[in-house]
Amino acid sequence: MVMLTMVAFKLLILNVFGIFATATVPKASDWPYDVTELKAPDGSITAKFVSVGATLTELWVKDKNGKARDVVLGYDDPSKLSSDPDHPVFNAIVGRYANRMKNGTFSIPISKDPTSGPGVYHIPTNDHNGQVTLHGGLIGWDRRNWTVVEKSETSVTYKHIDKADEGFPGTVTAYATHTVSDGGVLNTVIRATASEKTPIMLTQHTYLNLDAFEDGVNDILNHTLEIGGSKVIDLDTNAIPTGKFINVTGTPFDFKKAQAIGARWSKTVNLCGQGCQGYDNAWIYDDDVSQKTGTSLWSDKSGIRVDISTNQPSVQVYTSYWMNTIRKKVHGGAGKKYGRWSAVAIEQQGYVAAINTPEWGVDQIYSPERPFEWSSTYKFSTVK
Repeated sequence: MVMLTMVAFKLLILNVFGIFATATVPKASDWPYDVTELKAPDGSITAKFVSVGATLTELWVKDKNGKARDVVLGYDDPSKLSSDPDHPVFNAIVGRYANRMKNGTFSIPISKDPTSGPGVYHIPTNDHNGQVTLHGGLIGWDRRNWTVVEKSETSVTYKHIDKADEGFPGTVTAYATHTVSDGGVLNTVIRATASEKTPIMLTQHTYLNLDAFEDGVNDILNHTLEIGGSKVIDLDTNAIPTGKFINVTGTPFDFKKAQAIGARWSKTVNLCGQGCQGYDNAWIYDDDVSQKTGTSLWSDKSGIRVDISTNQPSVQVYTSYWMNTIRKKVHGGAGKKYGRWSAVAIEQQGYVAAINTPEWGVDQIYSPERPFEWSSTYKFSTVK
């Protein structure tokens, strides 16, 4: 029997996924919780990131009075990104396949209900009593340790190599570049290449509260939301697409004209699951919004507004019904929690579970000949 020193023992308990198990708050230099701070030259925006999940941990923008507020949720101890059992996925890059997958199963070529046989793949399930794979499996990209490969005062690029993790085929190499610029702009671009055919759908799971829990405001129900989409993906009781769409006109899903998130709140019961009140749904954009705003969110209280453009065809909006996490100090600290409706996650992405929905004709299979690219720009300003 080999006797281990305490240092050796701590090294041993670093699990096979490269995730740290630690009881103390890591230093800013401790990979994968090493903090990279980006500042726009004009001082309009400051963002902080860590290597685990290429995750945004702080985002400081100015309110209508010129005061900077941190408008994203998170942890004071970034190691909780790897260890929190509630796993809210705070502001990370999500993959290899974001959102939901029916029965953790898909085929190449895609088919409606694959079970077994050549070209059928099984990914570990982690949601809806084992009937769904959510956000890439048991250990998705948000809990993988990315590596900084380039950075400057305004930009950082992270690299991740997914070597058939979670049962997906082939190796995917991804680069995520976060950049801040004058005028309150945050841009994120993710480029990925695959060694063989594989599904890829990525997102950035950013939780926003534009009041930053100041002035006695603890939820986002009075935030105003506008989405350039006329249809929402219809879901079954496991939040898996039925293959149909819902026309938003005359429904609580209609944000084509700007509305307070809570304007039709009593009508949102069960929209995000049985007993759940609020939203956890995907809108399909009516137009290409890569060069114009697809989604806008603002608070009249703080005066902060964000306009989002993306090369993705859809946006998932989740009003954090299941949230139950200790707040960062800047948001009130350990005596308070991020609770239900404390933030809205706005996730730019592809069609949910298109790899299980061939009737849509949406191709989410990538290969050496077909690289993947995800891009979104967040433009912060103040309400006039």
